[in-house]
Amino acid sequence: MTATLAGRASEHGRLAIDTEFVSERRYQAQLCLVQVAVPDPEADEGVRTEVLDPLDEGAPDFGPLAEALADPAIEVLMHAGRQDVAIMRRTWSTEVNNVFDTQVAAGFLGFGNQEGYETLVRRVLDVQLRGGEGFTRWDQRPLTAKQIEYAGDDARLLLALADSLQRDLAERGRIEWAREESRLVEASNDERGPERAYERLPKLSRLESGQRTAARRLCEWRERIARDMDRPPSYVVPDQALVELARRRPRDRAALKQIRGLPQQTLHRRGAEIVAEIERSRDEEAPPAPPSAPRRDPAEAPLVSLAQAVVRHRSLESDIATELIATQAELAALVSQVRSPAKDGEDGVRALRGWRRELVGGELEELIAGRRSVVVGPGGELQVEGV
Repeated sequence: MTATLAGRASEHGRLAIDTEFVSERRYQAQLCLVQVAVPDPEADEGVRTEVLDPLDEGAPDFGPLAEALADPAIEVLMHAGRQDVAIMRRTWSTEVNNVFDTQVAAGFLGFGNQEGYETLVRRVLDVQLRGGEGFTRWDQRPLTAKQIEYAGDDARLLLALADSLQRDLAERGRIEWAREESRLVEASNDERGPERAYERLPKLSRLESGQRTAARRLCEWRERIARDMDRPPSYVVPDQALVELARRRPRDRAALKQIRGLPQQTLHRRGAEIVAEIERSRDEEAPPAPPSAPRRDPAEAPLVSLAQAVVRHRSLESDIATELIATQAELAALVSQVRSPAKDGEDGVRALRGWRRELVGGELEELIAGRRSVVVGPGGELQVEGV
């Protein structure tokens, strides 16, 4: 079946895909269902839709489908596809190329930055989808007829939705902007690791060198246990409790009992392991202190506010979601880069790259550098003019 779908996708140069998964109380999200739609002139409405069950005893071979997703000649249609891409990459060891994300595309056409699929289908295609099944237990079998129907609809209408959005984008000269932004979805992954967990610990900068060593060691231990149990790391030891363990570095079970937030089941079953890991950390080299957050020049604050005003104006003028154009943090980075240029610094400022630079980033660069100014037009609108 997947070979037939992949063949159709190759023949017509596109496929639509969606997944259902369960992530609650798991180390990583579990893929539970895959919905695929491909053009098929012989099928109803010219679309063939299949709902594939990876948990079924007779689950299909997803190899041909994975190859189709990796083929840059095949356009992969998705909606809010970051999690889908991450799960498929991990589960099937495949890349996903040439993504066109309808949620991303909608942001360039006056819809919200994170417009839901059901709402978008209703507004664009005038079709009311059957709801109510999205947060059901997709990992339980057998699935109900309502679940399967709901899942199939998520892929079946993606082709028509993408067609409509792409026509509107082309008319407004924004199709390449949407494709550029959709390509960011392709890099999504949900791989976990002790280093990433360690770096994200709260209050890490307050720990001394020996305490940081203990924190890193405990993160490594926690990841191993969580992976083996298929539970979130926080189920084993919450972040706050782990930091407190690292700060106090208890030497025995009695001292462990004083740690607030340490789950009782972990204390009883793995208390000795925790003490042993902390003891091992005492002989290890400490990781470097985390870098301090860059201190912003107070003089930059009004410039960031000015940049925000220009972005909001361009958002209204262009009908593109403000959040899609630039966040406050990104504008602060832009202001800092323009005022104190760093080597290769522009590469790290999203507002100075690609379609964002074309829409407003280049203009902001000139404005912050003092080569342009902002005036209020007769209608109350902002105007950026040359100095």
